[in-house]
Amino acid sequence: MSMEMPKTPMLDQLESGPWPSFVSGLKRLAQSEDKSYAPMMKDLLGQLERSYQTRKGYWKGGTIGVVGYGAGVIPRFSELKDEFPASAEFHTLRIMPPAGMHYTAEILSQLCDIWEKYGSGLIALHGQSGDIMFQGIRSENVQPCFDEMNELGFDLGGAGAGVRTSISCVGAARCEHSCFDEARAMRMLVNAFLDEMHRPSLPYKFKFKVSGCANDCANAIQRSDFAVIGTWRDEIQADQDEIRRIVARRGRKWLIDQVITLCPSHALSLNDDDSLDIANHDCVRCMHCINVLTKALSPGRVRGATVLIGGKRTLKIGDLMGSVVAPFLRLESDEDYEALLDLARRVMDFFIDNALEHERTGEMIERIGLVNFLEGIGLEVDPNMIRHPRTNSYVRTDGWDEEAAKWKARHGAAE
Repeated sequence: MSMEMPKTPMLDQLESGPWPSFVSGLKRLAQSEDKSYAPMMKDLLGQLERSYQTRKGYWKGGTIGVVGYGAGVIPRFSELKDEFPASAEFHTLRIMPPAGMHYTAEILSQLCDIWEKYGSGLIALHGQSGDIMFQGIRSENVQPCFDEMNELGFDLGGAGAGVRTSISCVGAARCEHSCFDEARAMRMLVNAFLDEMHRPSLPYKFKFKVSGCANDCANAIQRSDFAVIGTWRDEIQADQDEIRRIVARRGRKWLIDQVITLCPSHALSLNDDDSLDIANHDCVRCMHCINVLTKALSPGRVRGATVLIGGKRTLKIGDLMGSVVAPFLRLESDEDYEALLDLARRVMDFFIDNALEHERTGEMIERIGLVNFLEGIGLEVDPNMIRHPRTNSYVRTDGWDEEAAKWKARHGAAE
């Protein structure tokens, strides 16, 4: 077992720039001589340096888990175990965070104490799917470590071909832009599909993400199969007196340059009396004006959510943003949230029945067509449904008469 710090000339270069480096964090853990995980981190640095030298990864998978679960632990076994024995096993525990990322200092301290006892001390808050990533634990410590974390109320997240850990923005708890109860929506979706998360049985991974407005702090539109994005149906609320105070303080030119000219749909104009005119029928809900003029502008009163399906990062056919399938859902009553859950179940059932192995929802829709997907989940085609959000505001109208005739014939409507 390595006792001295390994020589890492290539990794050292990553500390030479102006930004913080993960290498510094690894070295700090490796130099904690009073901690049991220091040898593991020293060998980890040695293996990582070797990978930079050879441009090859030396981790391989395997099978490791906890009783009753088929996911949540990412196995990593080293091919250089003879040379770096202390890091021969470097598994990752994926732990689900609380909705909206609400922690107390006491809970975080308890999690850290458990991880120092069983793991490497290396924690990532959070993975792209939202997990708390506890990175670096040996096989024999996986079960007892999880048992103690589970006693605190934490559960394993998703991995493999199943539902992945969901994430929501902080939303209604702290944000004035919130358009519904994001934490409730996220927890409802997680609880409904918990079995598909813990015991993966899907064609491939499936992600839920929830954001309270189009700022999309949870990266839902481009990074989830089922994105719930807060929006509003009526007019932006405007405090014209506050607008005038801003103009008096910062000037008309600032407001025109920083807000009006940056509106993507040119829906804003400044009147002679320094009030702001908003053409709400042209508004695309980009949130820019509301972000800049937070005290003066706010989302409308009739709030709800848009549901987009099929976003993902690069896989078979490149990056995809979600396609709108539910332009507006009011999320206030229990019945409203049940309607959202019902839509999620229909999407999940269709995905299970029709997706190919190792195919994400967006790729399935690309393959079979959005119209067929909508028919499969029982939604009528709506002009407000768009395939690519906010990329092209022009819609061809030639051929609409023929398509309308087909729709009437299909639904038995009179000419």
